[in-house]
Order: sequence, then structure tokens, then C-alpha cells
Amino acid sequence: MKIKIDYEKCCWKDGKCTQCSCKGACEGCVEACPVEALTRENIIKIDQDKCIECGACVEACEHDAISLI
Repeated sequence: MKIKIDYEKCCWKDGKCTQCSCKGACEGCVEACPVEALTRENIIKIDQDKCIECGACVEACEHDAISLI
């Protein structure tokens, strides 16, 4: 299985949060990942080589933008 991000649903766009009231102090998918496989850049990026497919990011995403496929 791999992590997939639906960028239409994802709140992180153009290097900032666009849907929440967190003002950039997110406590979401990136922070939930125990192996730092996700990073916030212009978009959320996944390092599939680091990912252990634990699903922590899936559960942390309040926008249902991340799934295991």
C-alpha cells in the first residue's frame, strides 16, 4: 500500500494553510508521521521510501485528503 494525497481536498496549498484557522501552526498529517515521511513545501510531499504505511497521517487529516491505496 502507498499513501495518496488528494490535493483538491488538502488544506496546504501554495506553501500555506488555506482552509483552517491554524495560521500555519498545523498539527496535522506532517506532525503525525512518526518517520518524517511527509513534508510541507509548496504542497505536502511524501517520501515513499521513508513511509511505513502506519496510517497516522490518514487519521490526522481532518479533510479526508490522505488515503492508503
